[in-house]
Formats: sequence, C-alpha cells, structure tokens
Amino acid sequence: MAAGTWAQTPQPFPRPGAPPPPATTTPPPSTPAPPVATPVNPGAPTPVDPGAPTEATLGFPIYPAAQFIASYDAGRAQRYYIFGVTVPYPDLVAYYRTVLKERGNQVFEEPPTHMFEVGRFRDETMAFPPGVTIKDWTWGGTAGYPNPKPNAQPARFPTIIMIVPAPPGAQR
Repeated sequence: MAAGTWAQTPQPFPRPGAPPPPATTTPPPSTPAPPVATPVNPGAPTPVDPGAPTEATLGFPIYPAAQFIASYDAGRAQRYYIFGVTVPYPDLVAYYRTVLKERGNQVFEEPPTHMFEVGRFRDETMAFPPGVTIKDWTWGGTAGYPNPKPNAQPARFPTIIMIVPAPPGAQR
C-alpha cells in the first residue's frame, strides 16, 4: 500500500486536437562533491585513546607507557582511573617513589599492592584518599589483568595502576 503513495502521478492520455503537454525537464542527477582530504601531519603524535585522561586532568603523573583502561565512579564526586602497564611491579613502584617523592606503603603482600597516598583524606567529602595504587596481577602465577579492548596488545597487563584524584575543589 505504501508503495502506491510513492508512485508517479498518472498523466492523462493525449487526445486528438489537444495541445501537447508542457515538456518537463528533470534536473541532472547531482554528483557528490569529491571528498576533501584532510592534511596529515606526520610529525604529530596520534593519541592512542582520545578519551584517556591526562596528567593535567588527574593531577598525578601517569607512567609513560601506561594504557588507559577505564574510569569508574568512586562516589562523593570522585572517580578512579585504571591503567595497564607491561612493566614489572617492583620497577613501577620504584618509578612512582621517585616521581612522587613519597615512599608509599605496601598494603598487601599477597598479591603485592603498593599505595601512595598523596594529599589529605577528608572523610566527609571523599570516598578514597587521593593517590596512586599499584597492584601486581602476576602474583601466584596468574597471566595478568586481561586487556578489555578486543584484539588489543598486550592481551594481559602484569601490573595495574589506579589513580584517584582529589575531588573538584579539594586541595592536594
């Protein structure tokens, strides 16, 4: 039924002695404009994940080879950000000790988990203390934290970094 509404309107048959119908011209089919090439700057770095947070937005250093995995609502206007790293746990702890100029604390021996609490925790306004937590995901012979991105490399991360910035308006 609907096809009939889209059909062409019928024209009456010509009759002898009737003036010829006016000629109708159909516009030529429009040709699409050629695609405009965007200039490519070979020297500009291509972001791996354009949605990944930066050191400026987090207020904490991010290990240079870290891959952003996800962020989660921590409550009380805080989020925590998860990064995967192929660097061994002890090397990553040493890196953050140097960069943060903090010793941090190993909060678990099994699996090894190290926390750097940077900033003051305020129970009334924060869900987590601002800081960096590093966890060894190869402890006990496991293969590591699975990469949630399909077919991405590496398939598993031996070490995970969790960064919890201070909520907006809080001082670090």
